[in-house]
Amino acid sequence: MADYDESTYGERIAEVYDGFSQLFRGDAEAAVEFLAPLAKGRRVLELGIGTGRIALPLAQRGIRMHGVDASPAMVEKLRSKPGGAEIPVETGNFANLKIGGRFSLIYVVFNTFFGILSQDEQVRCFTRVAKRLTPDGVFMIEAFVPDLTRYNHGQRTFTQLVSDERTIMYVARLDAAAQYIRSQNLIIDDGGIHRYPVELRFAYPAELDLMARIAGMRLRERWGGWDRRPFTSESANHVSVYELVPQPIVTPIKSAKRPRLKVVRGQKRRRT
Repeated sequence: MADYDESTYGERIAEVYDGFSQLFRGDAEAAVEFLAPLAKGRRVLELGIGTGRIALPLAQRGIRMHGVDASPAMVEKLRSKPGGAEIPVETGNFANLKIGGRFSLIYVVFNTFFGILSQDEQVRCFTRVAKRLTPDGVFMIEAFVPDLTRYNHGQRTFTQLVSDERTIMYVARLDAAAQYIRSQNLIIDDGGIHRYPVELRFAYPAELDLMARIAGMRLRERWGGWDRRPFTSESANHVSVYELVPQPIVTPIKSAKRPRLKVVRGQKRRRT
């Protein structure tokens, strides 16, 4: 889509997003169990908070949640849910994070980081996040591990659901050189064909690690899922936790006092 931007996905899918999540993402409880200890009872920020799938259960545990999302329609859905109106949300592209204060945990789940559509903006997001972490805070990313073998001549199509009421399909085209995917979730029912576009600029785990280093962070741990299974070459997803690189404590060197030189005037030579 020529007019696709960071808000398009949420604006188009907001009405059916929660239903999609229930069908294809049964990991909310596991995600909350993983994230809650990282919060350390302090402020937490979700990038791409959406309808509150993860943020609301965390808030119910007494965690002080904040959020950022590019889609007003998704935030409106969040506001309509119990407790959703109490969560402060900044609307906009989270690569340009402007929210104030510091957080013990900043996280982004469900491949949402890849919704930042250029490498430069992804690096900028890491840099902005690093400036908003407490000294002992962490940045957590959950995303898929790119697997180009799933594409046949740069294309991929599969059926996600077939029932008497509807059929859900996924179609995508891959630009491997640009690490860019243009895709559509298609819902076919008695009301017609409904299209929900998704565009992603994906990154490999090693590239994310380099972005973190540029921003002054480093990888603390990486898992193959919310259940902390080992991350291996067979892992389809990763849960990566980054921390700030400790800055060396520089002790100022006191300069030694220079001894004052005594100037001795030379005596005049007597003429003979």
